[in-house]
Amino acid sequence: MRTVVQRVSRAAVRVDGQTVGEIGPGLCVLLGVGPSDDERTAAHLAGRVATLRIFPDDAGRMNLDLAAHGGAVLVVSQFTLYGDTSRGHRPSFIGAAPPEQAEQLCDTFCAELRRRGHSVATGRFGAHMDVELENDGPVTLVLSSGEGPWPADAG
Repeated sequence: MRTVVQRVSRAAVRVDGQTVGEIGPGLCVLLGVGPSDDERTAAHLAGRVATLRIFPDDAGRMNLDLAAHGGAVLVVSQFTLYGDTSRGHRPSFIGAAPPEQAEQLCDTFCAELRRRGHSVATGRFGAHMDVELENDGPVTLVLSSGEGPWPADAG
């Protein structure tokens, strides 16, 4: 699995002009699923995201995790995180999991965050989505789980 995690002041996702998920302060997580990922991978990565200490404490240092900060999470499925542009200008997505597997593992990822007590909003799997966010900091991290390190030049 691959994620882009952004600390946000607010975030929303719309499908056909209607808001389907929205949060105030917290994290916007773009989530991609690979073919070798499973439920254990999804739960592990959700735990890593939930415990990232990227929110400021009273001294302004990044010392607080999501629970201590009290924020919510907006999870948006994004198979394009597995896009490979190493052979040209048009990305190939053959490295992404099939839609049925990806949807199930996105649901598992969200369920694990909820099990940990977090408020979770989502986009709509497989839909064309408009994502709007206000990056706080900005703080943006890329995490992967269940795969080896990425090459320094991924494409």
